[in-house]
Parts: sequence; structure tokens; C-alpha cells
Amino acid sequence: MNLINFSEQYPNEQSCKDKIKELRDKNGVKCAKCGNMKHYWKRDKEMYECSECGFRTSLKRGTVMHKSKLPYRYWLLAFHLVTATKRGFSTKEIQRQLEHKRYQPIWCMVHKIRACMGSRDDDYTLCGTIELDEGFFSVEVPQEKKDEPRKRGRGSQSKATVLVMVESEPDVDCPDEGKGRKVGYLKMKVIPDLKAETVTDQVKKHVSTDACLDTDDSTSYVGLKDAVTNHRPVKVDDKKQTGKVFPWVHIAISNAKRWLLANHHDIKREYLQYYLNEFCYRFNRRYFGEALFDRLMVCAISYKNEFRYV
Repeated sequence: MNLINFSEQYPNEQSCKDKIKELRDKNGVKCAKCGNMKHYWKRDKEMYECSECGFRTSLKRGTVMHKSKLPYRYWLLAFHLVTATKRGFSTKEIQRQLEHKRYQPIWCMVHKIRACMGSRDDDYTLCGTIELDEGFFSVEVPQEKKDEPRKRGRGSQSKATVLVMVESEPDVDCPDEGKGRKVGYLKMKVIPDLKAETVTDQVKKHVSTDACLDTDDSTSYVGLKDAVTNHRPVKVDDKKQTGKVFPWVHIAISNAKRWLLANHHDIKREYLQYYLNEFCYRFNRRYFGEALFDRLMVCAISYKNEFRYV
């Protein structure tokens, strides 16, 4: 939805509460004490009361908003801003739009939303033909390593290793080399190293066993034959040709880097995954249009809050 529609549908705090309650009623409320699913709504307390043990559950409990003291309208407006445009908004810009004095609560709110996005995408398993490669993303150098001599390449202190997997099926309507594949679902996972066991573990978690994996002939991928039915390593002598052999994985990497550079600065290594969660979530739902806001709200209501501030 656009900003005008959002303002009309959610003009105040009460309208936002009503929407959250509507979604929670549809999704169901589980008692944290006894596990019962039947509750009564206590209008005077604005809480759910368990029909079995009497335990009360607030509207925010058990959702992405759990233990948050920020207003409901802050959360709904953040859902809207995150999904309203292709480029999205930085946390600092969201803080300006909300006119909130402190940056830290807004930063935590937005990162919880990104964690929620990643959790929902993890429910899906990649299948079919999949392109797989690694990317190296710029991150802030840790304080304890700033005095060390800077390394270049894979071992650089300012680079984080990301495993990129994207469904890429042959397109019979466009058979030209480099353009003859249709993109499907995308996943990006920050990994500590490129050891074969590390890559293989990630593939086992996120890729179907009957999938067909297309990779280069790197030694990092030698264990993939045990993780999937068909592993097709391709030897690429000219690095400039990798974009034609694996078109969509490199398009995804370059677009993600450009998006991070345009919107965010000085990303710490431990938080890079949250930013990639947002990029992948929006990419995987690029045809949802105005429904993206509603889908994110449903995702947030059913999300078990796992975000941890480091």
C-alpha cells in the first residue's frame, strides 16, 4: 500500500491494535503456561486470558513485538516502510520518519523484523536446478583487528563470506546463453569459512536432496555430491565468463552489494545476515506488490522472537 492508504487505514494507535488483534485471532493464541489454545479476550485489560489456567497473554507476547515498549503504530509503520519501496529504508531514515529521539530502540525493532524475514524464508527448501557460489561482502573491521596489516582477497578483515544459492531453471522461451534461465527462490547465508564441510552443512539445511547443483570446480564444493542427487561442477578458466555460466547467482550478489552500499554503512560482520535476510525476503516476493505489507504482518504475528543483541 502507499502512504496515503496506510494513513487512512491506520490513523491512530487503536486502529493498529485492532489490526494486530484481528491477525492474532485468526492465527490463534497459545498459552505460554499450559499450552491451551482457547482464550477469552479481556477488554478492560486488553489481554487474552486462558480458559484453562487463567494465564494472561498480551497482544505483543509471542510475536516479533514481544517485550517491546514501542507503540503499535511504530511497528506497523516500520512494516510499511520496509516493504513500500524496492530500495527500502535505512534504520536512521525510519527513525527520522517516526521522529523518535533514540536510535537504539528503532535499530532493535528493524533488526527484529529482519530476523523475522529470515526465519520465514528458512521454512522453504530450494529445489530444482540451483546455482551456487560464494560472495565477499564489505563489513566493518573489528576494533581488535584495526591495527593489523590489511589482507587482500578472501582472508581480508573487511570481507565477510556469504554462500549464495538461487533456483535457476532453463527458460525454453529464451535459450540464449547467459539469458536462458529463469530465476526462482534465493538464499544468502553468512558462513565463517569456505571449508568443504561448512558449505556442505549449509546445503543440507537449505537445499532439497533431489536438487541439481551447478557450481564451479572449487575444492569447497567437493562434498556436495553427498548432499544432493546431482552435482555438476563446471571448470571456468576465464573468471569473466562466470557471469554467463552462473548468471543469476552473480546478478543477486551484485544487486545485494549495490543495495547495501546505497542504504547502509559500516555494517558489522555479526549483523550482516539480518540485512541479507531483508534483501532475500523482498527478492523472493518481488511480484507480491501491495500484498507484501500484509504478508509481513502475518509473518511477524507468528514469529518466535529469536533476535539477540550482541
